[in-house]
Amino acid sequence: MKLLVVSQYFWPENFKINDLVEDLVARGHEVTILTGTPSYPNRSGFANFYAAPERFERYKGARILRVPLLARSAGLGILINYLSFVVTATVLGPIKLRSTLFDCIFVFEPSPVTVGIPAIWLRRLRRVPMAFWVQDLWPETLSAVGVVTSPRLLGLIGRLVRFIYNRCDLILAQSHSFVPRIAANCDHPERIVYFPNWAELIYGARDQAAAPEVPPAHGKFTVMFAGNIGDAQDFPAILDAAEHLRGRQDFRWILLGDGRMSDWVASEISRRGLGDAVLMLGRFAVERMPSFFSHADALLVSLKPDPVLSSTIPAKLQTYLAAGVPVLAMMNGEGAALVQQAGAGLVCPAGDAKGLANAVVQLASLTPDERRAMGARGRDFATAEFDRKKQIDKIVSWLSELRHSGDGKRESR
Repeated sequence: MKLLVVSQYFWPENFKINDLVEDLVARGHEVTILTGTPSYPNRSGFANFYAAPERFERYKGARILRVPLLARSAGLGILINYLSFVVTATVLGPIKLRSTLFDCIFVFEPSPVTVGIPAIWLRRLRRVPMAFWVQDLWPETLSAVGVVTSPRLLGLIGRLVRFIYNRCDLILAQSHSFVPRIAANCDHPERIVYFPNWAELIYGARDQAAAPEVPPAHGKFTVMFAGNIGDAQDFPAILDAAEHLRGRQDFRWILLGDGRMSDWVASEISRRGLGDAVLMLGRFAVERMPSFFSHADALLVSLKPDPVLSSTIPAKLQTYLAAGVPVLAMMNGEGAALVQQAGAGLVCPAGDAKGLANAVVQLASLTPDERRAMGARGRDFATAEFDRKKQIDKIVSWLSELRHSGDGKRESR
């Protein structure tokens, strides 16, 4: 097949869509990506790209077409970044793609949902079907994390979401709980399928040397968080849990990653006097994560207590399970149920700082063999439920069906 991938984010940014493109090319499909200049979480991490952008025109054999974006910044700067992709991809996308043939469009939507607008325009121009992978629910998530509070604005965004969903020939939902929420904004619920994230292959690797950036901690139990340091992850509750264990010198917390809350978290660690117990090490390449995980006795995943966030399975959860390290989950809903179903760790309610602190103590009290058994159950569960090859087999099959169905040759409502 000839496939067009539309995504605001792509390599050298680290997102699941990179894996999908790599595997599609390896299977013999011709893939073109319409994306923006890298800016997530900020431009400062992509100096190599901006010094020589011509070196980033192909990825694993796929062709990359980029449109300019305005840089992300705090507050309205993120919205402006989102809108800049809508404008530049809608205007410049058809021009850049004028000599490119494709059978289907695949849209990757972690946030914002507006990535669907230029894809819909291309769908209409080329009369080809479009699949849309929903990683983040709009407008619900905007309300849940406090980005948008105006009921009127949320209503307008909701109408935009309905417009986009109703012009998709296939919608992929990253959790079972997403399906009815998407269906509430879609006139064609039969086009919605459950499609979770897969486990990253590299997280099963255990042969990397331990990351030298992590200080030695003889006799200390290490809880590690890796990923986005944002509003949804409820860092106030995580730091409260660390405070509950302030008197224990045998625990430490390692935070990897960055995000909108990074500066706040750093200032809170200092204000609360937690500098010896909570270490922020910054952001590292995803390929290096196994070397950091080798220091971890437990991997932490958390989400704020909110019904919408409870519907989400954080993408990191599948890879945590595949890493074979016990999981500590401070969250509600489908993600928490997965950890319990796998028998791969301990769960406490979202926002329950004391419960998290107690879970850390409980996990540390287990024998090393008991913790290894927990991790092994998680790895086995990830292999059975979230195997990358099996998941991408499904995508290829669905896209092939779309290609031959002709659905994209008529406009949905």
